[in-house]
Amino acid sequence: MSKMYSWQMTAQDADFLRTEESFPELEAHEALVQIAGCGVCHTDLSFWHYGVKTKKELPLTLGHEISGTVIDGPGKWVGKNVIIPAVLPCGECELCKKGRSNMCQNQLMPGNDFHGGFASHIKVPARFLCPVPDSLLAKYPLEKLSVIADAISTPYQVIRKSELESGDLAIVIGVGGVGIYAALIARIFGARVIALDIDDSKLAIAKEHGADAVMNIRDLDIKAIKNGVREMAKELGASRYGWKIFEVSGTKAGQELGFNLLTFTSTLSIVGFTMDRTEVRLSNLMAFDAKVIGTWGCKPELYSEVVELIDSGKLKINDFIETFPLSKINEIFRNTLNHAYTRRSVLVPDFK
Repeated sequence: MSKMYSWQMTAQDADFLRTEESFPELEAHEALVQIAGCGVCHTDLSFWHYGVKTKKELPLTLGHEISGTVIDGPGKWVGKNVIIPAVLPCGECELCKKGRSNMCQNQLMPGNDFHGGFASHIKVPARFLCPVPDSLLAKYPLEKLSVIADAISTPYQVIRKSELESGDLAIVIGVGGVGIYAALIARIFGARVIALDIDDSKLAIAKEHGADAVMNIRDLDIKAIKNGVREMAKELGASRYGWKIFEVSGTKAGQELGFNLLTFTSTLSIVGFTMDRTEVRLSNLMAFDAKVIGTWGCKPELYSEVVELIDSGKLKINDFIETFPLSKINEIFRNTLNHAYTRRSVLVPDFK
């Protein structure tokens, strides 16, 4: 195969256009990966539909949730099946050396800083590739494991960062493609989990797979939701204090709800993204001795822990993923924008 293919977003077109080019030249530190699958993320929708600017000028191939097989590059990597971290740090700067590599200011993000994963192949720095063990491939096809690169690793990092402990109450706002993993991982860590959403089908999936309690918050005001959460927490025997709240919906309403659920010594983690502004009373943080934290992707150093969580069987992912041919990217993006799917969409190259 002497050509690589991709679907690029352009400034002129509302759709992705197919392009074809020769394989790129590699530098000594780079690898060429034949893509197995690339997940569709809300961030991709933000670039494509909501006007969020990419760092690289258009045209650009989007996609940052990627798995594949290394076919060229440093010898130790060739032939290995890998996950490409959505955040690729430099590994040498002040932030990297302080254990904050996900915030490296020299970082590169596929589908933002350079051409991404809605393609047949991708050229990436090889240093932080995450190898996929054969034992895991015996359980899942490589394309489905692409969701590790964001949908799973992002909530994993923020749950670690929130200092969640066994017995804590975890409240997950929005249990879609990322939020469902936040709920499951919190449960694996020993928390009592309450899932909040406006979609009964998503709540049913969360309940079926381990959430202790669920609530459809559509058409409920904040006071009613707070009262409902308090009652559920009481029924679960959870403490009134130290709630761990994870806002994953990426909406103004979700963020305002998350802040209003803060109680004494609580932690609110902002995982979802929205361009909308919220209005909150910051003095609540002082009065409750609470904190609000953000998260950006996941540092590559944690990827092996995520892989082990799935390989061990503690985290099962099959029921939360749906694969589609990459050639249907425009249809899948429009359907995703219209909330037509309850599972994470993974696009699989279907051309030669």
